[in-house]
Amino acid sequence: FDGRGHRIDFADLTDGLSITIYGQQEVVKDLVRARLEAGGKVLFDTEAASVYDLDTESPRIHFFQDGEEEEISCDYVAGCDGSLGVCRTGIPENARTEFTRTYPFGWFGILVEGPPSTEELIYTLHDRGFALVSTRSPEVQRLYFQCNPQDDVEEWPDERIWAELSTRLATHDGWELTGGRIFQKDIVQMRSFICEPMQHGRLFLAGDAAHIVPPTGAKGMNLAVADIRVLAHALTEFYRSGDRGSLDAYSETCLRRVWRAQRFSWWMTSMLHRFDRSDPFQLKVQQAELDYVTTSRAAATTIAENYVGAALNISHPL
Repeated sequence: FDGRGHRIDFADLTDGLSITIYGQQEVVKDLVRARLEAGGKVLFDTEAASVYDLDTESPRIHFFQDGEEEEISCDYVAGCDGSLGVCRTGIPENARTEFTRTYPFGWFGILVEGPPSTEELIYTLHDRGFALVSTRSPEVQRLYFQCNPQDDVEEWPDERIWAELSTRLATHDGWELTGGRIFQKDIVQMRSFICEPMQHGRLFLAGDAAHIVPPTGAKGMNLAVADIRVLAHALTEFYRSGDRGSLDAYSETCLRRVWRAQRFSWWMTSMLHRFDRSDPFQLKVQQAELDYVTTSRAAATTIAENYVGAALNISHPL
């Protein structure tokens, strides 16, 4: 902001902790490979239709594979089927509460062939809106900028995209954005969502099935992994000892972390996006807040601690 870079050193502020950029598709590929190499079974091209009998000792998953109806009977169901999946609706409407906030902007994202413009993430506040410089791999950049969520990607030719990014990312300290061939464009809607509780009977929701955060705080996949670590620990504890304590506390355990991450993501989104470009007061307040968090060690530590993530605090290792 203010035409120059302001660095927050996560490692210095969090006793050596840092972040890892690990593309979600790469995570999925690695998890599938690990499951298959371990002799497990993954059903591809399979549509889950419903989950039921969740209050019994044998919940069931109804699905379609190769056009045929199939059913799985199991001990427990982990609902990891995303925001549009069937598991969340397995919790009766009168037994769940959903909290939602939709933001009046989206992110226009592009993938670019070319080396990273920076070794670290760059978040930008500009009068025209937010921009983010990230990376997907040593050969691919991931760039975003705030846009109207109703925009059509076809209305954004490459030249217009580079002009917009260059304007928002312009600095007076010598840093320049590295260009390249754009090979993917998409628009991401920004919203916050949480379902309470995250469990019902023998169903346990995890990841986007239970909560969605705006990507400004980089917490979506982290929360999903944390949910599964908590659930894996609880299931292991149950099958080893018969103790249901951690299973019964699953929702409460996860939601404390989820709401904390939701607050952080909302705060980062509010600090870095233009909600109303006709309101100069808001921009000045945002600039003052950014000045504070980049000049106060205490304020910078708040960002660093939340960005690297809180400890899981699982009482016993798996």
